[in-house]
Amino acid sequence: MNSRACRVCAAAAAALVATLANAQDDIRDIRGPRPLFPWGLVLGSVAAALLLVAVVYAWWRWRHRPRTRILQYFEIALQRLEQSRRLMQPASVREFSSAISDTVREYIEAGFKVTATHQTTEEFLHDILGAEKSPLAAHRALLAEFLRQCDLAKFAGMSLSVANMEDLYQSARGFVLGTSPAGETSSTDDTKPNDGATAAGRKAAVA
Repeated sequence: MNSRACRVCAAAAAALVATLANAQDDIRDIRGPRPLFPWGLVLGSVAAALLLVAVVYAWWRWRHRPRTRILQYFEIALQRLEQSRRLMQPASVREFSSAISDTVREYIEAGFKVTATHQTTEEFLHDILGAEKSPLAAHRALLAEFLRQCDLAKFAGMSLSVANMEDLYQSARGFVLGTSPAGETSSTDDTKPNDGATAAGRKAAVA
């Protein structure tokens, strides 16, 4: 009787221990309430959408960027001639003459495939005369007067007034316009040196 009671008590104790163990496993930490609205998902979606808009806008700007047109040889010459006008000062006669004559020589090399920058004026003019079909032959007198006046200012120290420098500029510009696709004038006056500039060159040569 006592042994049976002991076995019953032991079984009851074992059942109680098992029950308590299962109850302990079911106990979990208390957590806060779950959010009802997925703010993280919304913010992530907004960020992704903004990034996509930025990428599309950058691509659109790149496709519609202003195209830089490459200037042709005569446009470069006209641009450089215009820039040389800032040197039209009595104290800058040599610099002005060098800039304007170099521009014309480089224009001739680029447009007519003639060596001009490494030749003296006499050598250059001789080559023009020697080429029977050269399109520059008709402009030999203009080029001769223009380049010689520039040489006198560069190498002989000839002084030029602002008016004389303006005449040289107009002669160079008229030559470029008259021998390039940019030419819009049919008058030969634009390609002839001014009488004042011619007279200044002759006086300097005599001196």
